[in-house]
Amino acid sequence: MKKIALAFGLLSAVVTASPLAAQDLPKISIVVFGAPSLGAFLPPVIRAQKLDEKNGISIDFQERTPDAYTAQFNSGEFQVGGSAALLTVGLADVRGVKVTYLFNLFDFWGAVVTSRPEIKSIKDIEGKDLAAAKGTTNYVMFDWFARQLGADTSKFSVVNTATPGLVGYALADRATAVQLWEPAYTTLHSKKPSIRLLDLKIAENWKKFTGSTNIPYLGVAAHVAWAEKNKNLIPKLYATYKQAAEWVAKNPDDAAKLISAKGTDDDRKAIAELIRANGRLGMNVRTAAEVSKEIKSVYEAGKSIAFLPSDPAASTIYEGPMK
Repeated sequence: MKKIALAFGLLSAVVTASPLAAQDLPKISIVVFGAPSLGAFLPPVIRAQKLDEKNGISIDFQERTPDAYTAQFNSGEFQVGGSAALLTVGLADVRGVKVTYLFNLFDFWGAVVTSRPEIKSIKDIEGKDLAAAKGTTNYVMFDWFARQLGADTSKFSVVNTATPGLVGYALADRATAVQLWEPAYTTLHSKKPSIRLLDLKIAENWKKFTGSTNIPYLGVAAHVAWAEKNKNLIPKLYATYKQAAEWVAKNPDDAAKLISAKGTDDDRKAIAELIRANGRLGMNVRTAAEVSKEIKSVYEAGKSIAFLPSDPAASTIYEGPMK
């Protein structure tokens, strides 16, 4: 009986100790855009699979609108950002906010959609209204690509809205055109297959400008002071996101159920197809050091349209160990 009691006591100790161990993990609070957005794409997978805990950290994801995200990350209210658009990181640095791009999650893809038959090209939007989340880097990159096509973007009448509102604008045909990206485009197309996509010639114009087709766009960034203080946590954070991306790529149907938990069956089917193709999604988890050349090309594009007044510091590209 004593042996049984001892065994039971040890088992009870293990059961009660496990939750405490999880609570004692180093905590990282990460601000991200609300869904639908690329920044909100992997967090539900990380939560469901408990990938953060498996890598020895505990992540608290906090959703914000693009404008609130930028304000609260740049102010230091949040030391880590999971919707870190590369040009926004560069601009923050130029303005004196010392931040660093830790790793890339998604390469750039953006789109303009319309239901108006008279709008056949980006240039046709001049003098007309365009619904967009103007505070995002995706819009800035779109601005650059639009100019490569000969459009005068200063003549666009931009109706600024948060990212969740873009799909609604397109469904209701409330603006001449709508500028958005994934996963919003896939969600929209599943609900309104007749919507037309205006060609930005992204790969063609980027290769002409840089010689490469790789466009680092959105990832995870941190304040430099936090990164220096938490060098041991960054490889764990990178591993968490990388494993999430790998799981998503291998399990598109199950991933879609997590990513579009509140969507319809058609929404989830569309997300699964988006994951399988990956062309528009552009999921590409790489360390900043691995894509440093391409990051500098993105900075050059930002300077060419006066979004960046000068070159961001080399410290915006994180070079620390990732293993």
